[in-house]
Amino acid sequence: MSKAPDVYVSGAGEPVGRRAPGAPGRNSDQIRADIERQRDELSHSVEALRGKVAELTDWRRQVREHQRELAIGAAIVGFAIGARIMLRRRRR
Repeated sequence: MSKAPDVYVSGAGEPVGRRAPGAPGRNSDQIRADIERQRDELSHSVEALRGKVAELTDWRRQVREHQRELAIGAAIVGFAIGARIMLRRRRR
């Protein structure tokens, strides 16, 4: 612990957190119910995040949704490659 009684520090002496204020008057059943509620919330959050990650990493869906941009990019790359080939042939 640091010199301040409500601040926790790491082994290197860096402050890493504060002590949570106690909840006077709460019994163990209330604390357990609160922990269970937080677990449920965390479970729902993790599932939502998992779904979002799956959606964002689905490359087939990304291609379907961005066909125009991909076509423009392919045309630019094709033009650049063609121009480079043409310039090399002229130098010979």
